[in-house]
Amino acid sequence: MEQLDIKSLYYTELQEVLKGLGLPAFRAKQIYEWLHVKLAGSYDEMTNLSKDLRLKLSEAYPITALTEVDALHSAEDGTIKYLFRLKDDRVIESVLMKYHHGNSVCISSQVGCRMGCKFCASTIGGKERDLLPSEMLDQIYRIQALSGERVSNVVVMGTGEPLDNYDNLIRFLRILTDEQGLNISARNITVSTCGIPDKIRELAKEDLAITLALSLHAPNNEIRKQLMPVAAKYELSEVLDAFRYYYEETGRRLTFEYSLVNAINDEEEHAKELCRLIKGLNCHVNLIPVNPIKERNYRKSENKKIQNFKNILEKNRINVTIRREMGADIDAACGQLRKSYIDKNSKEDCHN
Repeated sequence: MEQLDIKSLYYTELQEVLKGLGLPAFRAKQIYEWLHVKLAGSYDEMTNLSKDLRLKLSEAYPITALTEVDALHSAEDGTIKYLFRLKDDRVIESVLMKYHHGNSVCISSQVGCRMGCKFCASTIGGKERDLLPSEMLDQIYRIQALSGERVSNVVVMGTGEPLDNYDNLIRFLRILTDEQGLNISARNITVSTCGIPDKIRELAKEDLAITLALSLHAPNNEIRKQLMPVAAKYELSEVLDAFRYYYEETGRRLTFEYSLVNAINDEEEHAKELCRLIKGLNCHVNLIPVNPIKERNYRKSENKKIQNFKNILEKNRINVTIRREMGADIDAACGQLRKSYIDKNSKEDCHN
């Protein structure tokens, strides 16, 4: 039987588990605090528990804790990209970005990704498995422990499609925002999706005041299909209807992510078409100069084109920003560090 993942339990569930072991109620509060506030990576750190109890718990309910494999530090802006090993020896990556308004962590929601976006290194090799809530949480916990700095913002925008791992995502979000845990405000959390309409509608009913970001990347379905295979399954109109529904249910301003790819989706006509597409929506557009990856022949748009694109949106009274490139000197784009690590180890295995 698969062992219970204690770090993925809600506080009430932890109380029930410990009650079943005949332990007093206050133990649940202690252990939950060790896991989600003091960020303990093992029972050995739980010094207010007896040695016998720690041994009993570690045998029955091992703690999910990630192991740091590598960390790349940007000399330009202080960004740190981490590579973590999971208990099954798979690796995932997370990024710590330092802004004047606080520290933001970008986490992965899956090992690999099956969405197949053409400009993203995360999809090369496909999806291996979903991450558990504990594995999503521990990316934040390890980074906070390793950096010694408080994390105030979280973006689920790393490797994987969060809504393709829906149940684990929701549990992760509820534990992360729990007042008895790390207590990160839901308003400081962004979940990015390629656009799975039924899951967007489901998320709208969860009563979570998070920001939902749609990876749009195109002003029409034809270009979107060229860049994102998921667009062949879900029409853009269907995705936008679900997005509007999300806004109606939550009142939360919508965010559109738009990666600018040279000569594909960055022309003046594309900007004007985008304006027509999202006109009237309470939204914000993040323009992202695409990060070139060696496996694809897509190139980043010229700065002049990027600025022109932004100007057209602004003239149409659409809130827009050009996302600042963080960690450009350390290949901080999604999937790049993990991919290079896997490639390197594959070559070493071949030579051995």
